[in-house]
Amino acid sequence: MRVLEPWVADPLAELLRESAARLALVMTASGQVIAQHGFARSLDVMAAAALGAGILASTRELARLTGAGDDFGAVVHQGGERGIWLAGFDTPRGRWVGLVVFGAESSVGLVRLFFEQFAERVAAATPPPRAGREVLAAGFERELDDSLRSLFGSGA
Repeated sequence: MRVLEPWVADPLAELLRESAARLALVMTASGQVIAQHGFARSLDVMAAAALGAGILASTRELARLTGAGDDFGAVVHQGGERGIWLAGFDTPRGRWVGLVVFGAESSVGLVRLFFEQFAERVAAATPPPRAGREVLAAGFERELDDSLRSLFGSGA
């Protein structure tokens, strides 16, 4: 398991253990990966994140267009050997997305139950957003301007 944010590790490990999931991906709504488990290649992680975020955004818009509300809740695909659970959830740092791939040893009901618990645990454990950091370009421009002033005087 790889996690970018440490407070996601325990809830994700519990989700994987309890639901018997094979693969899992946690990302922001824009597809930035927060945590992953089970993917063999980083290219697969990036592709799954982009596709998952796109699918959830598309179904959210379909829900709005069809009058079904703001969201369908989750997208579930069940194949012969594997199923996929894709759902968004809110955290203090914005909307995040979970993608869970499970096999015959699990079920949609188990994944749903433990995913809901996972989302609640992550939302409760997430620290509040950090204060806005200065954009690199803006800081660079100010430092350059200060350096020029010190080199050439205040008229630079």
